[in-house]
Amino acid sequence: MNPIVLIVVIAFLGPIIGSALGVLKKPSFGYVCGMLCFAAGVMLAISFLELIPESLQLASAGVCIPGVAIGALAMYGLDRLVPHLHPSLCNQEQGCNLQRTSIFLILGIFLHNFPEGMAIASGEVSDIEASVVIALAIAIHNIPEGICTSASYFHSAGKRTEAFLLSSTTALPILIGYFLARWILKAVPPEVTGFIIAATAGLMIYITVDELIPNSCAGQDHRTIFTFVGGILFVMLLGMI
Repeated sequence: MNPIVLIVVIAFLGPIIGSALGVLKKPSFGYVCGMLCFAAGVMLAISFLELIPESLQLASAGVCIPGVAIGALAMYGLDRLVPHLHPSLCNQEQGCNLQRTSIFLILGIFLHNFPEGMAIASGEVSDIEASVVIALAIAIHNIPEGICTSASYFHSAGKRTEAFLLSSTTALPILIGYFLARWILKAVPPEVTGFIIAATAGLMIYITVDELIPNSCAGQDHRTIFTFVGGILFVMLLGMI
């Protein structure tokens, strides 16, 4: 399969699989925690072993450092501006389980997924395999989000198909962000590319520390530590291939 097609398929499937599970049968809480912790290990490893070194090589520390900071600050600002939820717990940060609130939560995930699509494209600058791994980690991260968005809407509206379709639309900004970033990265000088890659690392680190690790630890099961390490080793093993 063409690597670009594979990346698109992986990135698109995360929200769709999660949305389907949300209106059918939810996986166990421990399994969700394990998925999130594995994704956390993958995203941190990609950030520190692939993206930041690539940014330093293309530009300089003077470009990379503010890039990482701005990427993290951008995700923080987005987190504050739009409604969001903690996917492993399905707890809303704002409001209660009303139908209108569920729609706002879907909108929040929709907006959060755009920079994730850009992160997938940034991995291609380093290696096409890095882009595939980022797509996989983000897809794993988006499955619990899809579960929560579709389940909350289904619970409030009682419409299974509508809940699935609305929640599945959160896959669209991933694709838009991916193709837009691919086009931008081909048209800008190496210094700008280095800055964008560093910002991508910053936003991935923010997602990991703010959301994935706290939620994966909510299960209070020390076995999730090994899935986190497994995610890091997975990235390292791929780098040896």
